[in-house]
Amino acid sequence: MFGVWAPGEDVAKLTYYGLYALQHRGQEAAGIAVSDGSALVVYKDLGLVAQVFDEPTLDSLRGHIAIGHCRYSTTGSSTWENAQPTFRTTRTGTGIALGHNGNLVNTADLADRAAELGVADASVTTDSDLITGLLTGYPDLSVEAAAVKVLPTLRGAFSLVFMDEHTLYAARDGYGVRPLVLGRLDRGWVVASETAALDIVGASFVREVEPGELISIDDDGLRSERFVQPTPKGCLFEYAYLARPDTTIAGRNVQAARVEVGRRLAREHPAEADLVIPVPESGTPAAIGFAEQSGIPYGLGLVKNSYVGRTFIQPSQTIRQLGIRLKLNPLRDVLRGKRIVVVDDSIVRGNTQRALVRMLRESGALEVHVRISSPPVKGPCFYGIDFARRAELIANGLDVEGVRRSIGADSLGYVSLEGLVGASEQPASRLCTACFDGTYPIPLPAPELVGKHVLEGIERSVTAGSPGPAGDTFDELGLGLIDPAPR
Repeated sequence: MFGVWAPGEDVAKLTYYGLYALQHRGQEAAGIAVSDGSALVVYKDLGLVAQVFDEPTLDSLRGHIAIGHCRYSTTGSSTWENAQPTFRTTRTGTGIALGHNGNLVNTADLADRAAELGVADASVTTDSDLITGLLTGYPDLSVEAAAVKVLPTLRGAFSLVFMDEHTLYAARDGYGVRPLVLGRLDRGWVVASETAALDIVGASFVREVEPGELISIDDDGLRSERFVQPTPKGCLFEYAYLARPDTTIAGRNVQAARVEVGRRLAREHPAEADLVIPVPESGTPAAIGFAEQSGIPYGLGLVKNSYVGRTFIQPSQTIRQLGIRLKLNPLRDVLRGKRIVVVDDSIVRGNTQRALVRMLRESGALEVHVRISSPPVKGPCFYGIDFARRAELIANGLDVEGVRRSIGADSLGYVSLEGLVGASEQPASRLCTACFDGTYPIPLPAPELVGKHVLEGIERSVTAGSPGPAGDTFDELGLGLIDPAPR
């Protein structure tokens, strides 16, 4: 997500560049909303940022306020209607556009509330649209006052950028699960999911948007107010995988954290080997740290095809069966006759690692030692990551030795939870580690009231459910989400 308030600047193009820097956070759809103070316009479509926008389109989006979004769906199908920014109008004619990073867990209850207020829209099936609709449900209140009323009723993870014709808003849930930062331009302000997006538009980092904080920016300047008391629980998986390495979260550079994870991984799970290689790109920093700590030479053993990602041309069945070979190709001369340590960021289902180990052996590697720079993923995430269903998580049903046998490696080592937390330099008490240890900090409702398609009637089989206590475990819930890109 990205938002900018900057009179005199080409805010649409600034937002485009900001979204480019944030493309890794979502590849399903992209959109930009712009206001010139009198009219609010939204342009969005399915696809990557560069596929959705061209020069003429950006030139047509004129104004001094803009927000943008790259979609990674966690509630609602991947359709044009569900692309963001979402857009609604109030009964007084004020337009509201909104972008959301995260996932709510009381979506079913919010849908009931939206119906009561007469702001439900059955054609859109996202928690993000529900938030937008609820903001329009109080015609006697300003957007800012409506936000102060609505935001405390949201349960789950939400970092938001939203706008009306005159004001840019940013808000973060009281747990601060997903990152959100504030930056300064010479003639304006920027909010973004990561500091890397500030860098690309030349904005200076000011601070993080605090958990439980609502920021409003307009002609009168910047205002801040607290809508709930903070209980920080930042996502630990941001450090392991989600965030860009050149981003800083809670004062800790992500690249430095990942290199440190690699050092800790080498101390916890040493290997006798000739070469350390990463699975590019996400395994690269930890592989560097592993090589530094172990003294084993670091090298490039796999080449990534940078153009493989979301595609609208489906490969043939023959090519589809090759799987990982579409994305990675081995350097056989580098691998042949060597004992290899291959470092990756995580194992979810195990499909990628199984194919990878086979590929390395076929390329002549004598031994393949797999090292993972995050702990075993044992539970689904309900706060904004589309992990597999619990039954599909390989580490949920197998111990480390069982996973090793399943993927065919000579040895397998995961960094410990304590090691990953230590590398983040954050207190464990301020982090969400639910996908690793099963302790969910935000209370969860009944299993049938959560899930990607809860608003489409697929998982919602009852009208109400009792929220579970904070600290619900996935063993009690037994429900997960679908990973659109099995790893």
